Amino acid sequence: QVQLVESGGGSVQAGGSLRLSCAASGRTFGTAAMGWFRQAPEKEREFVAGVSWSGGSTSYADSVKGRFTISRDNAKNTVYLRMTSLKPEDTAIYYCAAKATFLGSTYYTRTADFDYWGQGTQVTVSS
Repeated sequence: QVQLVESGGGSVQAGGSLRLSCAASGRTFGTAAMGWFRQAPEKEREFVAGVSWSGGSTSYADSVKGRFTISRDNAKNTVYLRMTSLKPEDTAIYYCAAKATFLGSTYYTRTADFDYWGQGTQVTVSS
């Protein structure tokens, strides 16, 4: 069982930066692949970034590649999403997700792959 709590959201102007954090509790975080997803109003939840439980493999949506960076600190049971050069179209609720796995180098990108979800944190980017 893994519990996830996101933080770090807020309102910024276009071109600004934010760092989201996702604090995890539970015994399986160290062997959980993690992901960030987002959902804008009236849109489906979409993949943003994923990281393997070892931290060695990452994946990004094309829309954020080169601007966002996912990382994790297993000693702190925390995964991060560093967001730079933010655009108004990045406005959404951002969700952290976890998938228990023994595959250390595997990341996941589909919502259906993940077992646990946080409550989300709002990110608003104004032009």
